[in-house]
Amino acid sequence: MDPIVALLIGLVLGVVLGGVIGLLVARGRSGARDDGEGTAELIGELKAEAAASDATAVALREQVEQLLAQQRAAQQSRDADNRVLQALSPVQETLRTMQQTVAELEAQRSLQHGQLSEQLKNATESEERLRGTAESLASALRNNGTRGVWGETQLRNVVQAAGLIERVDFDVQASIVSDAGAGRPDMVIHLPGGKNIAVDAKVPFTAYLEASQIAATATGEEGARRDALMKQHVRVVRGHIDTLASKAYWAGLDASPELVIAFIPSESLVASAMEADPSIMDYAFSKRVALASPVTLWSLLKTVAFSWQQDVLTEDAKNLFDLGKELYQRLSTLSEHADKLRRSIDSTVASYNQFANSLESRVLVTARKLSVFDESRVIGASATIESVARPLTAVELELAEERSA
Repeated sequence: MDPIVALLIGLVLGVVLGGVIGLLVARGRSGARDDGEGTAELIGELKAEAAASDATAVALREQVEQLLAQQRAAQQSRDADNRVLQALSPVQETLRTMQQTVAELEAQRSLQHGQLSEQLKNATESEERLRGTAESLASALRNNGTRGVWGETQLRNVVQAAGLIERVDFDVQASIVSDAGAGRPDMVIHLPGGKNIAVDAKVPFTAYLEASQIAATATGEEGARRDALMKQHVRVVRGHIDTLASKAYWAGLDASPELVIAFIPSESLVASAMEADPSIMDYAFSKRVALASPVTLWSLLKTVAFSWQQDVLTEDAKNLFDLGKELYQRLSTLSEHADKLRRSIDSTVASYNQFANSLESRVLVTARKLSVFDESRVIGASATIESVARPLTAVELELAEERSA
């Protein structure tokens, strides 16, 4: 039996028994009453108690039926849930696998997040070190002497990268004397054909460095300050141009083009000056000064190196031509000597043949008459040489023979 039904039946029986026990107790208390009256009262009380018990039983029965209906509905719901769970068991397995995968991905994400944090920390430290190095370099470049050494070093690096050799293709710190006075450019580059050109390194840096610390998109007071610093940078570049133009290095160099190269060892220094003042290049040309960044100077020097190579090849070709001409002349002289030797050999052969003819036709005829006195000795005849020396038939040697004739 269902536990709930058993509990309800027990409750009903308890109510009935409680009513009966109550009546018996009441009867015992009214023992002094008359038996007839007591019996009637007892019957009335029992009927009332029975009616109340019936009403209670009916109510309990209805509650039991409701509970049973609810239990059946709950059981049906549990059965439906079980069927749904059975149907969803593959989905549950899939969800379990997905949960495991998500847990693994979360673990990997945590690991990668830690690695990324470490890399960001290292990048931040590297950036701080780089910023410190840049600030140290900027502080050092604010000194004129340091800037000069940096410019000369960059100039030497560019020249060597172009393939030029010191003391062969260029000289450093060479003294130049002209009508404008004595000067000492940072470098004198030797061009093919005995020509020279002076190069001087200039580093207009301070104003540009301060301007570069302000964003190009800055407006208001910061933007006006940046524009003022860029104009100051242009004025410094123009000052370097005027200084180099006044020294007129080309006047103290042999066969030098009338210009001097102003080497600025940073592309941004040249580009920023041209951006702030597009006419500065024309101004430099009018002063016979050529502004050169590392890229443009390297291109120019590479052209110079190529010209030197072509000049060397031309010189070698000229020497080879001179040697060939001299060899041809000596071969012509040798052919003349060979022709003289051939004629001498022919003359010798002719003389020998004359000797052989004289020996056979005259001397031996008389000598044979003496053989009657000594028959054991017989003098043989001498053979003549019929072949002659072969003349040289090469075209070059025939021309030489004609010239000697």
